[in-house]
Amino acid sequence: MTVALIDSGLGLVPTTGWLRHLAPRLDLLLLMDPDGAPWGSRTASYVTDRLLAAARTAVARGARALVVPCNTATVTAIDLLRREFEPDLPVVGTVPAVKPAAAAGRSVAVWATVRTTASAYQERLIADFANGTPVARVACPGLAEAIDHGDKDAATAAIAAAAERTPADCDSVVLGCTHYPLVAPQILERLPAGVTLYDSAEAVARQTLRRLNGAVGAVGAEPAEGAGQAVGAVDVQLSGRPGVLPAAALAYPVGRALASGTWVPRAALMSAATRLPVTTPAN
Repeated sequence: MTVALIDSGLGLVPTTGWLRHLAPRLDLLLLMDPDGAPWGSRTASYVTDRLLAAARTAVARGARALVVPCNTATVTAIDLLRREFEPDLPVVGTVPAVKPAAAAGRSVAVWATVRTTASAYQERLIADFANGTPVARVACPGLAEAIDHGDKDAATAAIAAAAERTPADCDSVVLGCTHYPLVAPQILERLPAGVTLYDSAEAVARQTLRRLNGAVGAVGAEPAEGAGQAVGAVDVQLSGRPGVLPAAALAYPVGRALASGTWVPRAALMSAATRLPVTTPAN
């Protein structure tokens, strides 16, 4: 069974890692768009066209579910995708984890791209789900791009700048871009002790498996940690061309695990809410 994930860059890697961890026998089709990246700076019509083209390619290749691990693409075109493909196959989008962060924290900061921070979409999320909890909007210029290029120095500088703009009383930080979990350990290092990071990649992966269970029957239980696991294929398309994960993905534990064709251990992933740095497994 094949699940397709669509994003312009490495933002799809965390959700892909969770799917490989939770359901290792699934075949995964990763449709990336280096020619059009980053989608965050593109017009809505451009993103819609690229997303729909990738989705149609995925369906033609036998995908049984479509996952959009990208906030920009979700807000821009998820409704169009659902109108075209549901109910024949599940379409799962991504929403930043504002609701659980606000429920658990006294004060929340949302780290996101400049465009998302200024968007009506984020304001609606905060209005709908913050439930009166104070929310700071923290733009992170250059961070997603640095992650996409595997540029550790640029990512470190962007994280430091964002941490300086985060109010000292925030005890919860929502990662409002799907790239950011890849540098969760570095983010935690820059925040005060006790701050919890919230991310939606795990929730998106679990929702995908729930939708698949309803559509095609049980996918299987989460495998035991440390067990040898048979794994499905990981097929990568780069702007419609066959390819492999970009070299920048190898800068991150989950990217290395996916590229090696092995099961992804929990240690390589960021949990939905975490205070402790993600452990980097040995190469």
